[in-house]
Amino acid sequence: MNSLRNNPYFLKSLFVSVFISLAGCSDQSSTVAVEENEAAQVAVDENTILITNGMVIDGTGNVIEGGSVLIEDGRISAVGTDVVAPADARIINAMGKAVMPGFIEGHRHIIRGNPDEWMANTAASNMQEFLDAGFTTVLSAIDAPQILELRRMINDGEMIGPRILSGTFVPINILPPGEPTTDPARTDVSRPPYRPTDPAGKIPDQVIIDAVQAAADAGFDYTKTVVTVTPNGPEVDSLTLMVEETHKHGLKAIVHAVGKWDVLEVIKAKPDHLVHTPHIGQLTLEEAQTIADAGIPMVSSLGTLGVFFDENNQPIFRDGHPYGWQTLSSSGQGPVNARLLWNAGITYGFGTDTSFHPTETFKHELKALQLVFSEQDIIEIMTEHTAKAVFLEDEIGSLEAGKAADVVIVDGNPLENSFDMLNVDLVIKGGDIVVNKM
Repeated sequence: MNSLRNNPYFLKSLFVSVFISLAGCSDQSSTVAVEENEAAQVAVDENTILITNGMVIDGTGNVIEGGSVLIEDGRISAVGTDVVAPADARIINAMGKAVMPGFIEGHRHIIRGNPDEWMANTAASNMQEFLDAGFTTVLSAIDAPQILELRRMINDGEMIGPRILSGTFVPINILPPGEPTTDPARTDVSRPPYRPTDPAGKIPDQVIIDAVQAAADAGFDYTKTVVTVTPNGPEVDSLTLMVEETHKHGLKAIVHAVGKWDVLEVIKAKPDHLVHTPHIGQLTLEEAQTIADAGIPMVSSLGTLGVFFDENNQPIFRDGHPYGWQTLSSSGQGPVNARLLWNAGITYGFGTDTSFHPTETFKHELKALQLVFSEQDIIEIMTEHTAKAVFLEDEIGSLEAGKAADVVIVDGNPLENSFDMLNVDLVIKGGDIVVNKM
């Protein structure tokens, strides 16, 4: 089979029969029988790929042992155990490994340092790191304007990378400046005792309208704002205006709200997407139900305020500096609230809100998710829930006929161990093989 896979131009065989054993044996004895026909040469169509002999976790709740996925012209055309491929298909034997939808990062900050220098020196390697980690789609919630050029380069084939979704900031109130810090989350104004006791200043409506217009004109996919609700403040009215203006331009509105009190207020403005599980304040069952009933997707980012470690095993914050222990409570409160919201029926996707290495950040977020979610829950979060959270559920997030061919093969069984998703062997994005360790 390796000889077939390594010949990019011709297959010196005609496939007479393909036998896939469905006995479910632990020795992964599924076989592909190929009978050669020396008289025939079949040119390989690189736009047609058949993945065989996989444990297909399709993202809709189905697991197909000994399953196959057929990809034609960048889209999935068939999934099942009896898929018949054209004779010119490229065959990839998954060897019993898990075949999943491409991973989606629902909240990330991509560009680091000087944006122009990053674009020139780091962008290409960083984009490959996302692909190596299995992420075929990444939502950049706020980044430097160069993120739009990065998106264009990837879309035009000038750079290999994940599908980029991009948002930009729109202010909706004026708060007093906080303490100077390397990361505003260290002294978050949403966290008592820092919460404001006076109403915030109002941003003029026309400023909000113009900011949304500028975002649409530039080509962003989302607007985003940060909300800490103040007593008798302008937040809900101004956010409602931002959401309405955003929708007029066919965009989606993202809201950062991390205190439970803030989330309970911002849902009144009907934004499209909530970043961050509330990690300040314990939700009651009734409050969790109220938030879930608003029907607004939320992404996890449970690990973002947790403890990272440097090369000397010293605790650090997400900014790379020594950990600020006043934020430690969020590491436990976030997962607790996440489970309550999940039980209430919220659409709950995956997001990290960091700029660290994609694989390491993925691992870090999985640690937090496993505190309150099962492996099966995490699969659901990583697939259809995150696709819904980024509003692309009709395109990605599951292995179904007609959807974009974003596929990851991982070595192991994520339904038994979520960390097996870190063992990425092969990644296909839009029908193109972008990582291959098989």
